[in-house]
Amino acid sequence: MGLSSLKGLSPALSNQVKQYLVITGNYWAFTLTDGALRMLVVLYFHQLGYSPFNIAMLFLFYEIFGVITNLIGGWLGARLGLNKTMNIGLALQIIALAMLAVPAEMLTVIYVMVAQALSGIAKDLNKMSAKSSIKLLVPEGAEGKLYQWVAILTGSKNALKGVGFFLGGLLLTLLEFNGAIILMASLLTIVWLFSLFALKEDLGKAKNKPKFKDIFSKSASINILSAARLFLFGARDVWFVVALPVFLAVSFDWDHWAVSGFMASWIIGYGLVQSAAPYITNRGTNSGTSKTTVKGRGIQQGNAPTGRDAFLWASYLTLIPAAIALALHFNFHVQASLIIGLLIFGAVFAINSSLHSYLIVSYAGSDGVSLDVGFYYMANAMGRLIGTVLSGWVYQNYGLEACLWISSVFVAMATLLSLKLKQ
Repeated sequence: MGLSSLKGLSPALSNQVKQYLVITGNYWAFTLTDGALRMLVVLYFHQLGYSPFNIAMLFLFYEIFGVITNLIGGWLGARLGLNKTMNIGLALQIIALAMLAVPAEMLTVIYVMVAQALSGIAKDLNKMSAKSSIKLLVPEGAEGKLYQWVAILTGSKNALKGVGFFLGGLLLTLLEFNGAIILMASLLTIVWLFSLFALKEDLGKAKNKPKFKDIFSKSASINILSAARLFLFGARDVWFVVALPVFLAVSFDWDHWAVSGFMASWIIGYGLVQSAAPYITNRGTNSGTSKTTVKGRGIQQGNAPTGRDAFLWASYLTLIPAAIALALHFNFHVQASLIIGLLIFGAVFAINSSLHSYLIVSYAGSDGVSLDVGFYYMANAMGRLIGTVLSGWVYQNYGLEACLWISSVFVAMATLLSLKLKQ
């Protein structure tokens, strides 16, 4: 997010803005290592002869602890401040990387799962901290501007994650697994040390200390949106995490460069579309004037997205994985159908994700915002967990086509749930 985007905020917020920019920079640095590590693990352990299901299991704790972290992390952020949760996340990622910098014979499934668990905790502490912060920096009522800022943050993060995917394949080729891990741990340690010095404000610390029971949302809108998010991200990861990279390597005989390059390009394009979502959906171009109520707060809704937008864009997405599955079933230009189809899926999915990311920040209360955001991203992590496990198991037993049919069913569930959101 450029500094020009921050114009118009009151001088009183200038220190918070500086803190938010540091948090965003940390988030970007972390995202590069997270994307690279994911691609390194998939490609390296496939190279070692691990089955698709065993590779999926390596990410099991990553996703399980992501669910737990989003629940507890939102509560911690509200009590301790988002600077502390960000620094804890960076430290845990460094430890997770250090754990993997050992001889290959020590990299058992259980050992790697534990390292990935720490990485999952780290990732979701970072995400929760960054996404929660933005709520506090946009003036009350400027919902169109909020949509733009959320889209930029989310889109840039995913574009960088795509760069991380490419980096993972490149580093595996140039430095091998151990060398790549040591380099990433070293660079992230520098970022962490800077963060300890630069992050001083308790941004996001709730005025009233929330009780542990407050981690569960009491808002019907947030609960519905969270359920839709679960199915939406399950629909992506059921084919994306394990099934697609292994399919590309096995069926198309692509090397590490080609697989990581395609996965990186998909994520980068996905991130760019996310950033442009306010303009594609013709929302968020101004702060609007019409009035509505979310969680009992009066806000200016105007040109900002509503639940109807979430429903419409989810319905557009439903047919895409089904169409790709049919192309695979009838052997219709398989490579072209898969690549073009997944690029289209990525673009439409990116708009869905951006709409959801705006709606949760909009629905969340201002005091202790990380509680609502944490609960929502808990559902996001649960969807990724389900998708990851299914990606390995379904692909190993039934192939990529079955993964795509499940994806279509999951998106249909998200579409139906979105009907119940505020229109």
